[in-house]
Amino acid sequence: MGNGIIIYIEHLRGIVSDISFEILGAARKIADDAKMTLYAVVAGKKVDALLPGLGKADKVITIEDDSLEMPTPRAIADILNAVGSAKGISLYMIGGTNISSGIGVILSVKQKIPLINLCKNIRYDDGAIIATNQLFGGKILSEVKIEDSKGIFCINPGSFKSEPGKSGTFPQTETFEFKSKESKLKFIKIIEPDLSDVDISKEEILVSVGRGIGSQDNISLAEDLVAVLGGAVSASRPVIDQGWLPLNRQVGKSGMIVKPKLYLALGISGAPEHVEGMKDSSLIVAINKDPAAPIFNFAHYGLCAEIEDIVPVLTDCIRNKKG
Repeated sequence: MGNGIIIYIEHLRGIVSDISFEILGAARKIADDAKMTLYAVVAGKKVDALLPGLGKADKVITIEDDSLEMPTPRAIADILNAVGSAKGISLYMIGGTNISSGIGVILSVKQKIPLINLCKNIRYDDGAIIATNQLFGGKILSEVKIEDSKGIFCINPGSFKSEPGKSGTFPQTETFEFKSKESKLKFIKIIEPDLSDVDISKEEILVSVGRGIGSQDNISLAEDLVAVLGGAVSASRPVIDQGWLPLNRQVGKSGMIVKPKLYLALGISGAPEHVEGMKDSSLIVAINKDPAAPIFNFAHYGLCAEIEDIVPVLTDCIRNKKG
């Protein structure tokens, strides 16, 4: 195997993202098994404040640059390429998130090495690194083997626990001199959803609707259920894109991260982008007419049936039970 692994530490507003700790834990195990050095790269403004907790890395490479407070994917790809070239390393792990989207593609072109996207598992085995990645919205899983320590792995958020990547020790650091290039892309501001209606991230019960709900009129089925069950109605992106519910009700990678005690998924297929936002719910119950829907791989309980047939009956049962 090669002499090291480079991971990118993703952060926002002075807080290290959970995906970075997930990758740190997974990469630490691979580095130990393969006897490689684990490097973590932190770039941005006031990066010293981000260092506590990153002790799982053998060394944290820091790039202090005010222009990198909200960097473009190209800027981070340039940094990782420069660090990799300086260290003689061509093995990278980055998060498959909105913040890191695009980094892997650019880095792959610069390094002329393969990019393995949507990875939900990664391990070292007998001289090779093997990743399990998702295809066709998670309906197919494939295994990709890298034997020459040259590749970029984009890790799906939630694929690993974040706790193993956290450390109470302060890491060994190394300053890396890098001058970012002028970019045609400029970060202006973060636009956050209006939470004056309801904050679904704080609800203990969510009845979430997806494309399988059929029409906007059928959202009333979910609303009737919430009226007797409690909680709030949320949705997957296709419902929001149709304008059937406001943006602040969206669950998923480009919406809200939720962790209710009960997550009832109605007509939601279970694409990785949606699962990322609700996978940590205490209890997931899915109703979908498609027996092959990926949501059943994540649900604690599942029912293959038509929404219109089941939900009114369920609502009546709960009403009668309470009444």
